[in-house]
Amino acid sequence: MRAIRVQATGGPEVLELAEADRPAPGPGELLVEVAASGVNFIDTYQRSGVYSMPLPFTPGSEGAGTVAEAGPDVAGFTAGDRVAWAMTPGSYAEYAVVPAAKAVRIPEGLEDRTAAAAALQGMTAHYLIASTHPVREGETALVHAAAGGMGLLLTQLIKARGGRVIGTVSTDEKERLARGAGADEIIRYTEADVAEGVRELTGGRGVDVVYDGVGKDTFDASLASLRPRGTLALFGAASGPVPPVDPQRLNSAGSVFLTRPSLASYLLDRDELDWRAGEVFGAIADGRLDIRIGGSYQLADARKAHEDLEGRRTTGKLLLLP
Repeated sequence: MRAIRVQATGGPEVLELAEADRPAPGPGELLVEVAASGVNFIDTYQRSGVYSMPLPFTPGSEGAGTVAEAGPDVAGFTAGDRVAWAMTPGSYAEYAVVPAAKAVRIPEGLEDRTAAAAALQGMTAHYLIASTHPVREGETALVHAAAGGMGLLLTQLIKARGGRVIGTVSTDEKERLARGAGADEIIRYTEADVAEGVRELTGGRGVDVVYDGVGKDTFDASLASLRPRGTLALFGAASGPVPPVDPQRLNSAGSVFLTRPSLASYLLDRDELDWRAGEVFGAIADGRLDIRIGGSYQLADARKAHEDLEGRRTTGKLLLLP
């Protein structure tokens, strides 16, 4: 089979298309023929060495496809089942081995590509708005990169819970996309001070929660945008990691809360996985949640996908197609 391999950490150029032996599933594992693999910032962190991975490795943390073979001791899945998964490495390939415990069935009527685009980011958006800071009706949230894959999902889910969304974007096209997803207000971070804009739009109060997947470039503005006792959910670092923070800053910002969550901590058991995946896939299936696939790349073009993602030249979700 063909797979993307990383022999040494570095820039997008280290992503190499290679021939590899088709793997065999072990106990409790599924061998899946990959229909589509999601491209996420966590893939770039692993590729660059920000997140340590044993070398060499095949990147890719989410995907969807058809079970080709079920290993020993697998219950609930058989060859021919369509499944999706997240938080499992190795999906930048024609076949991937997936623990059955992390696989979820794709509902009838939901395309494989849509499921691949929604698995990791969809469940991430779900835990952020339902668990990290459960959005209540009438609350206001600041969503950075509101036209990105995560931003569009967060905006829709916040609006579905009765919240108000202030989104940050950089271009006319991205503003149109964010407003189309339901954003009530937009701040052009390239043209205006975000924290000042938030204060103007909230009558000086600040927002109840900030969902920040950008990191270093937005952290100060995020902290300054919160109301007293508000929550900053720093779930990513697209612009780089945030430098060490003096806890006294949380006091002076109004006794605010700072959390650095990750999906793995919100998928602690099968019930939690089924709940999050079920709500996300169910909302897509009945039309309440729209998944925008902003770009599809052939497996051989993984480097280009990473370059576009890191260069902020994309909107919506990116996929690799074996």
